[in-house]
Amino acid sequence: MKYAVTGATGKFGQIVIKVLAENIDNRDIIALARNLDKAEKLLPGIEARPGSYDSQEVLEKSLAGVDKLLLISSIPGQAVSRIQQHQNVINAAKKAGVRFIAYTSFPHADTAKSPLAVDHKNTEQAIRQSGIGYSFLRNNWYLENERQQIPAAANNQPFVYSAGDGKVGWALEREYAEAAARVLLSDDPKTTYEFSGPQHDYADLARALKVVTGNDFEVLSLSDDEYRKRLVATGFSSQAAAGIVGMQRLIRNGDLEETSGDLPEALGHPLPTFEESLKEVVGRLKK
Repeated sequence: MKYAVTGATGKFGQIVIKVLAENIDNRDIIALARNLDKAEKLLPGIEARPGSYDSQEVLEKSLAGVDKLLLISSIPGQAVSRIQQHQNVINAAKKAGVRFIAYTSFPHADTAKSPLAVDHKNTEQAIRQSGIGYSFLRNNWYLENERQQIPAAANNQPFVYSAGDGKVGWALEREYAEAAARVLLSDDPKTTYEFSGPQHDYADLARALKVVTGNDFEVLSLSDDEYRKRLVATGFSSQAAAGIVGMQRLIRNGDLEETSGDLPEALGHPLPTFEESLKEVVGRLKK
């Protein structure tokens, strides 16, 4: 059985390959990457093959002999659209005879109203139509995504948000990545996983950060407009501020609410506590 991972030099891909290598022979793992030199340095002992999402022809050759593929969703806004990039991978996988695709998707991608979900919904549909076996890994939200709130709290600066009491299924990126590897290794995976940590809101996040950091920082729950203005005033571009506030709005509207136990079930063990996970993220900031 041969396993391939796209985007293998990214943080997520590296963790997936590490977990695979702990469970199967390295000779059965293929790292697909745009930069082969980088892949060989980061992933010693793992075969690296060209993995640009932009070329179906190249991908078809790179997927020769592969049985199971993890398609890590690409970054939007590139010269080739994300849905076209994903379609290239799917088409190449079908021509190469790949029998199973696991795809990192968006929470409730089939019904979500968020603009962020559109490419994922279309990719899921393309995979279904391909006839290839599949699992959709609908990852909720990485704790590491809180690039404003966590560093601010760690530096005893105001903790600011506009998501109200909207719930988020925060978990560590490494947990989502390990779960992806476990699904690849499974003999009988589900077709859809709603991966999520326990539900918390930003007030919960602030309280937990006060415990973890020992800081008594100010917590400000603002309107979207107030938060956007504050972000611009602190150096964010108007576009970046709008994106951050847009995500806060989606959270407030319930887009990331999820009570599924799929993540610990796939991992085969309980998740760390919220405080333990935060301690890990805060600890990385100090390095």
